[in-house]
Amino acid sequence: MDRQHSFYRHVDVQDHVHYIVAFFVLVIGTVGITGNALVMYAFFCNKKLRTPPNFFIMNLAVSDFLMAITQSPIFFVNSLYKGWIFGETGCKIYAFCGALFGITSMINLLAISIDRYIVITKPLQALQWTSKRRTCFIICLVWLYSLFWSLAPLLGWSSYIPEGLMTSCTWDYVTSTPANKSYTLMLCCFVFFIPLGIISYCYLCMFLTTRHTSREVEKLGSQVRKTMLIQQQTIKTEWKLAKIAFVVIIVFVLSWSPYACVTLIAWAGYASILNPYSKAVPAVIAKASAIYNPFIYAIIHSKYRDTLAENVPCLHFLAKVPRREAMSVSHCQSSFRDSLMSRQSFVSTMNTQVWSDVELDPMDHSPCLRSSYSLGALKKKDQSQDKRPQ
Repeated sequence: MDRQHSFYRHVDVQDHVHYIVAFFVLVIGTVGITGNALVMYAFFCNKKLRTPPNFFIMNLAVSDFLMAITQSPIFFVNSLYKGWIFGETGCKIYAFCGALFGITSMINLLAISIDRYIVITKPLQALQWTSKRRTCFIICLVWLYSLFWSLAPLLGWSSYIPEGLMTSCTWDYVTSTPANKSYTLMLCCFVFFIPLGIISYCYLCMFLTTRHTSREVEKLGSQVRKTMLIQQQTIKTEWKLAKIAFVVIIVFVLSWSPYACVTLIAWAGYASILNPYSKAVPAVIAKASAIYNPFIYAIIHSKYRDTLAENVPCLHFLAKVPRREAMSVSHCQSSFRDSLMSRQSFVSTMNTQVWSDVELDPMDHSPCLRSSYSLGALKKKDQSQDKRPQ
């Protein structure tokens, strides 16, 4: 244990505090590793999930998985020993991994928001924008951007030191030097506040676009009879989009705001008012961000649930078919004649694209659409047979 080195400062706190932190870190690590591993397993088991939007979900699961598996076990062991036991080199590696995977997760959320913004608000441009090659290129940019910020303390712009209860490491936001203060300010701006502003703007625009589309469908009802399919899609789209936007922004803020506030307090020159507890708790909350995203972005979606229920024996209970799916087939079959009208068909297609994009599932697996197309084909076939000379 390198307790004599200048970078290490022993903190005198009661033993039970370390054990409480160890318990929460163990829970966070277990849930984060398991949840993100299930998402990756479902992605590789089901080829239908390998669509460009889902690549972002997969990248998020990978970064969160690596965040949990590199941070939680070491944090847990140090908490049991009530101090940092892996030396200065171990501290730098630990902090580098935490910065790299944490920043990657946050910037990946930004990429998801921009991707959804383009698909929902600019569907015609999205036809050229969305491709596997372009998505992989953006994911590479996300990792390179995160690598830049995480490598900087190793190259002399700030540094990595133990923090809080001296059981984890992060960049030095406590020591008041020009390098430390500039890095802290730039990191908070370009990794937290600016991405948060862009995410909020994207989801606000998506929600307004969806609401506008719903109102257009209502106006359409005065001219032609609306089908049950359009009614269901518009209602579900707006509700789903509102929930996802709310959860994304709230979780993002709740996970990283405490940490950002602590670092900015130290940056402003009030590091003396921060005790070890006020530094350790925000760090634990920030690391807990790795456990939320699998549930928000993946496990709540039907294709992931069905894949996990099919391949993981203990998760069979996830394979529950909502009643709305069975009802939608019968409704769209009974009203396919109206959906064949040109203007209404266009609105229906646009709403279907919005709904499928929000769900992050492939478009061509909607049972209602398959039924409408198949019935339309049968109708055309019957008409062609009637026109034949008897």
